Amino acid sequence: MAPVTQARWSALPPRLRLPPPAGADGVAAVASSSSCRYRRCRLLLLRPPMAAADPPPRGGAAAPAPVLRRSPSIERIPEDARRILLRLAGELWGGDVDPGALAVSQLKGAMTNEVFRITWPGGEGDPRKVLVRIYGQGVEVFFDRTDEVRTFECMSRHGQGPRLLGRFANGRVEEFINARTLSTADLRDPEISALIAKKLREFHDLDMPGPKDVSLWQRLRWLEQARVRCSEEESKQFQLNKLGDEIALLEKALSGVIQSVGFCHNDLQYGNIMIYEETRQVTLIDYEYASFNPVAFDIANHFCEMAADYHTSTPHVLDFAKYPDIEEQRRFVQTYLSSSGETPSDEEVENLLGLIAKYTLASHIFWGLWGIISAHVNKNIDFEYMEYARQRFDQYWQTKPRILGSN
Repeated sequence: MAPVTQARWSALPPRLRLPPPAGADGVAAVASSSSCRYRRCRLLLLRPPMAAADPPPRGGAAAPAPVLRRSPSIERIPEDARRILLRLAGELWGGDVDPGALAVSQLKGAMTNEVFRITWPGGEGDPRKVLVRIYGQGVEVFFDRTDEVRTFECMSRHGQGPRLLGRFANGRVEEFINARTLSTADLRDPEISALIAKKLREFHDLDMPGPKDVSLWQRLRWLEQARVRCSEEESKQFQLNKLGDEIALLEKALSGVIQSVGFCHNDLQYGNIMIYEETRQVTLIDYEYASFNPVAFDIANHFCEMAADYHTSTPHVLDFAKYPDIEEQRRFVQTYLSSSGETPSDEEVENLLGLIAKYTLASHIFWGLWGIISAHVNKNIDFEYMEYARQRFDQYWQTKPRILGSN
C-alpha cells in the first residue's frame, strides 16, 4: 500500500559512477559495504557522492543560485531539497542541463508519501530525471524511519533498486531507474508472475544486518494506536474491541508452526515492482515496511494486492474476485520454491499454500489498521483510508470461517 509510481528512466551518466570518498557526504559514510551481506553474489554498483543541503557560506557572499523557473509545482518541494536538486544537476550532467530549468510533476497513486518526478531537458532531447520523496505525516507510527533509510541505503549500495542521491529534513532524492513500474494487470501475466516469484525468493534470502525477529505480531499492536485515535462510533464500526482477541487467535494458530522466515518486503503491490523490458528482470522498490517475517505472509500480502488498482478514479476500491485462484497460487508457489534449484515436493507446496491462506487474514488486519490510523494522521494524501480499511476488515470476517474453521 505504500507509494505507487510510474515508470522511471535513469539518465545518470556512467562517467560519474565513482566510489564516494571515505568520510564524504555520500552513501559510504552512512552504510559500509560490510553492513549488508548477501547470500548470493552481487555486483556492487559504485555510486556518486550523496548530495546534502548546501552549508552556509564562509568568508564572503555566496554565488547567486539559479532561479527555479520552469514549473509552479516547485513550490511543493522544500527549500533544502531544491538546493540538492540544483547541486545534482551540475554534478550529474554538467553543461548538458540548465540547473534552473526543471519541471516538477507529482506522481499519482502514493498513499504514504508525496512523490515528485523532477525533469531537466537534456542534450538531444534526452530528459534528465530524478525522484523526490517527501515523507508522509504521522508515518512514524508504522515504522522507524531510521531503519527504513538504513535498509534503502544498504539495498542501494548493492545494486538493488534506485540509488540514493541525497537526503533532506523530511525526505530524500532518488535515482529514476531505467525500468517500467508494473500495472495491476501485469501481476496476472504468467511470465511476469514467475519473475516476481523468483525475485521474491531472492529477496527473502538476503542476509540483512540487525535483528532477525518476526515483526508481524509486534506491528499488529497498531491496534492500540487505532483505538486511541478512533471515535466511539468508529471503534464500533470496525469492531476494534474484538480485534485483540482475533490477533491473539491468529498468532496462536501461526506461531510454533514450522515455516520459513526471511527478509520480507511486506508491501508487494504492483507499484513497488519494476521490470527492465530489455532483460526481463524485475526489481523490488520502496522498503518502508520491509522486515523479517514469515515468507508466507509476504506472499499472502502479494496475493491480496491483486485485488487493488491504485490508478483508477476510486483507488481505494478493492475487488477480491481478482484474488488468484488455487492453480494460479500453486504456480507461483512452485516457481518460488523451485528457484533455489531444487524441485519441491507436493507436500511442501501444499503446506506453503495452507500457510499463505492463513496469513491473508493477518494481511487484512495489518492493512485495515494501517488505513484507520492513516485516516487520522496523514492529511496530505487524497485517499479514502477509512473505506479501504472497511473493505479489508470485511474480507477478514468473511473469509475467516473458511480458512480457520470454527475457531
